[in-house]
Amino acid sequence: MDKSEERLISPEEKKEEASFDFSLRPKTLAEYVGQEKIKQNLQITISATKKRGETLDHVLLYGAPGLGKTTLAHVIANELGANIKVTSGPAIEKAGDLAAILTNLNEGDILFIDEIHRLNHNIEEILYPAMEDYALDIIMGKGPSARTLRLDLPKFTIIGATTQASTLSAPLRDRFGVTHHLNFYEPEDIQKIVKRSASLLGVAIDEAASQAISQRSRRTPRIANRLLKRVRDYCEVKSNGQISEGSCFDSFLMLEVDELGLDWVDRKILETIIHKFKGGPVGLNTLSAATGEEMDTIENMYEPYLMQLGFLDRTARGRVATDLAYSHLNLRAKPNA
Repeated sequence: MDKSEERLISPEEKKEEASFDFSLRPKTLAEYVGQEKIKQNLQITISATKKRGETLDHVLLYGAPGLGKTTLAHVIANELGANIKVTSGPAIEKAGDLAAILTNLNEGDILFIDEIHRLNHNIEEILYPAMEDYALDIIMGKGPSARTLRLDLPKFTIIGATTQASTLSAPLRDRFGVTHHLNFYEPEDIQKIVKRSASLLGVAIDEAASQAISQRSRRTPRIANRLLKRVRDYCEVKSNGQISEGSCFDSFLMLEVDELGLDWVDRKILETIIHKFKGGPVGLNTLSAATGEEMDTIENMYEPYLMQLGFLDRTARGRVATDLAYSHLNLRAKPNA
């Protein structure tokens, strides 16, 4: 397997992690750690909806991968006592696929659509009346003899999740009555998540170790839980199974993840800019060729976090490694031009 495919600190969910992540998911808003403002708003919305005996407005959740959009959708369903059905934008290929899903919903059900930005335009056109009027328009026949049959649907709630809210069409965005942006988590919240997950896994972890994991998690719960799992495996084999600060640091040394959550790919990008291109500027296409990484992968997966840390700048002439990057890599910064 290519090493990039098993990148430990990638925020994208891996197929083999689905059951592991599900076992650690909170079930209620009280158990859900972080995103306090969103939780407060949702608590009021859900309580008011239940009090009136109505169906919850359609909800749009957006934010970076791994921040808990899917988890929050299931929490909303649990708080409402509603059944939730799960699908994704790419999975709904034909109008018939969407019609089959919608006609099988019951009153008050929740339909969770992950990657909703990847719905094709024709599917969106069918979804509009379903979201607004709770009706499904089916075209019978072809040509001049074609007619439209309207089927009434039970009142339901769509929860859409996306990492790219800006790519959603305006008509689709406007049909969501509740919209929330999930932010990156505070370090103390990530540490609480690590402790909670360790408790659910039946693993003893000390304060320093939980802090060490949270520091490397890129403020993302999915990465924190993945790191916890790998550290747990290391401690079960190399020590007594308890996660201590020392065993934690030993495992991260083996996994090549440093104290800021940078892995070998991040360091390769920075070192390539510094050593091969004298700190930059260097064009994205050239950087891609020099590192062997796809341009889209560099731009969308690696650069955002490096820029958050202040290690990388995007300029009109290309990418530039900052003084902070030189310092982190223990390299002497280039003299000012």
